[in-house]
Amino acid sequence: MTVALDVVSSLSYLKKAAGKRTVPVEIGARYTDQAWTQKLMTIDSFIETVSQTPSDAEDQKQEVSSKLYLAQHQLFEQLPELRADICIPDYCCLSESVDSEPVVNAWIGPAGTVSPLHHDPYHNVFAQAVGRKLIRLYSPAYNDCLYPHEGAMLHNTSQVDCQRPDLDSFPKFADAPYWECVVGPGDLLYIPPKFWHYVQSLSVSFSVSFWWT
Repeated sequence: MTVALDVVSSLSYLKKAAGKRTVPVEIGARYTDQAWTQKLMTIDSFIETVSQTPSDAEDQKQEVSSKLYLAQHQLFEQLPELRADICIPDYCCLSESVDSEPVVNAWIGPAGTVSPLHHDPYHNVFAQAVGRKLIRLYSPAYNDCLYPHEGAMLHNTSQVDCQRPDLDSFPKFADAPYWECVVGPGDLLYIPPKFWHYVQSLSVSFSVSFWWT
């Protein structure tokens, strides 16, 4: 299934259209790490840095602690001039709320950026515009095998590192079945509410998620 993201699929286009605008950028391998932080950067500076990072997730020359990620950012609300360059998938019209507009988030980063295993309360159509991402999905029927954090802040996030699971500490994780795929430019993936998902960039990547209730 394809999505009309042809114009914004070019990072150089994004620099030209909005390079001087400032966005919040995550620094670190994943938001659950102690060293994770954020800073403000111009889109010019961010894309320049991302473009210089290794193009393959297996290339370990760059320390993961220094990876930059523009994650879950409402870029198209901040920059309405870009809004005309995307189309909302028809699936989002299935919302129970007639007047509801989907929340549109942008995700831009280099190879190796990770969204830890977590779930969201929304329907999600995940559109891949640039690069490739590995996505793993778990059914909420296996919540007990996925060891959610107990604190309120991270209650929707698993304690398990999908890349290096500690089966001594989390033995039931091995019993949880999952679906796994790689999405590339033009692909759409539907993620139902409460379904656990782990996402890893395999290359420089630009994704757009459409959330609705």
